Amino acid sequence: MDVGAAYLDEARRSLRGHKRLAEGAIAQVSDAELFSQLDPEANSIAVVMKHITGNMRSRFTDFLTSDGESRGESAIPSSKWTRERRVPS
Repeated sequence: MDVGAAYLDEARRSLRGHKRLAEGAIAQVSDAELFSQLDPEANSIAVVMKHITGNMRSRFTDFLTSDGESRGESAIPSSKWTRERRVPS
């Protein structure tokens, strides 16, 4: 196996491990808790997840043309944003 393939295998393994940890943590909170804010200056778990999702998608797809930052209202999860959509399999 060449170095590039070995790196990709390790990156995938690492991301799967992080996904497992996040899914375990998210399973411990209710849907209401996913959207609750501890104070007005804090983001909810759902908002943090959406930001991370957008950043990861950008980093691994259009990293040459995007900085991975969300713009505008699309950064705020709507009530249509279900748990299944937040945590894809």
